[in-house]
This record gives sequence, C-alpha cells and structure tokens, in this order.
Amino acid sequence: MSAASPAADGGDTSVAMPPGRRFEPDLRSMTRINLRPIASPMPLGFFAIAIASVMTGCLQLGLFDEAARPAVAFTVLPAFALQILVSILAFGARDVIAATLMAVFAGSWLAYALIMFSGVADGLQVLGVFNLALLGFGALMTAVTRPKRALWFVIVASLPRWAATGLAGVTGAEWLTLTAGALGFVVALVAMYTAFALMLEDVRSEQVLPIGRSGPAHFAVEGDLAVQLRNLERQAGVRRTL
Repeated sequence: MSAASPAADGGDTSVAMPPGRRFEPDLRSMTRINLRPIASPMPLGFFAIAIASVMTGCLQLGLFDEAARPAVAFTVLPAFALQILVSILAFGARDVIAATLMAVFAGSWLAYALIMFSGVADGLQVLGVFNLALLGFGALMTAVTRPKRALWFVIVASLPRWAATGLAGVTGAEWLTLTAGALGFVVALVAMYTAFALMLEDVRSEQVLPIGRSGPAHFAVEGDLAVQLRNLERQAGVRRTL
C-alpha cells in the first residue's frame, strides 16, 4: 500500500506501516452472502436406497436365480447416480452429514454393481469385507446423526444388514445370506417411510408424519430465519479454509 500524498500546507499526513506488514481493511460492512434456496434432495436419496435394497434383498433371499446377478447389478447402478446427485445437492445446501451419508451409500451401490456384474472370483468375500467396513462407518455416523432422526433411523436399520451381509460374504453361511436379504426389506421399509414423510413435509411446509427431529434439526424446520443464519460466517464456503 502506497503512502498518502503530502498535505497542501506541506505537512506529511502519510501513515508509516511496519516493514513486512500488510494493511487489510475491514470488509464486513461491504460483504453480502447470497444463499440459493433448493428443493430438498433427501426424498430422492431415500427412495433410491429403498428400491436398491429391495433388488439386492430379493437376490439374497433366492427369489432371483444366480444367473440374474448381472441384471440386478444393472438395476442397482442407477442408485449410485441418483445418490451422487443427492450428495452434491446436500453439500450445496450446507448439510455435510446428509451429503457424506449419501455419497457413501452411492459408493457402496457402485461397488456392489461392478462386482456382481463382473462375476470376479471371490467377489462375495470382497463384498463381505466391504460391508463390514461400512458397518464401522455406520456405527460412527449414528453418533452424529441422532438429532436428524430421518438419517439416524435409516443408518440404524442398515447396521444389522451390513453386519449380516459382511459375515455372509466372509463365512459363506447360507442362513446369514437369507438374514441379510430379509433385513434388506426392513431397510427398504424404513427408507420408504422416511422419504415419503420428508416429501409430504416439503410439499405442505409442515410436519405431517413424525420423523422425530430434535435439537438443531428441529430448529432447522421450526425456527425462524435468524436461527438459520446463525454462525453463517463460520460455515464451509464462507470461511477461508475447510
């Protein structure tokens, strides 16, 4: 920053800056933060989970022949694309928990579809270890999603299915495979209810079916605009570093 010019009477009004220091003006009064309202992508994400869980559950229960694995893989693959879209929109809506969960679900459907379609040797064992890793992820997510009961219920319903699918793949036990298939329908029912409840809530701008929000998740729907904008300057996309 250059020094100011001398005053007309010959006096020097410049302000000396310490060497190596840079003056940074206060820009708060000139700063505006624009938010773009979007429709909630969460019903789409939960419906995708429900449909994919039904298809994989039917295969595990033996309702489809083993030769139908590639066909099931193709029906599951769209869930990957849909939930990646939901994750991107959730990041844009500043909901890192929902975005992370949907992205991981999307990755799990992609891995399942590719392995089942390729028919590689020991593919079921690989998926078994993968599901056990998902089990660890889900256990951690339950600790941070409890106020967001819609997400929490779906994760809690998914935990036993990940455990059963993982152990079935590692051990090859038939009863565990059947158990995982039945649990897939439980996940589908929970996800379908959650998706329908969230969609009704957005359409009518009020809670219609109970989903058990609490804490910040409750105020996100019931609170006024001042509550929504609280600590906005500290959120990702506004602050300088993640």
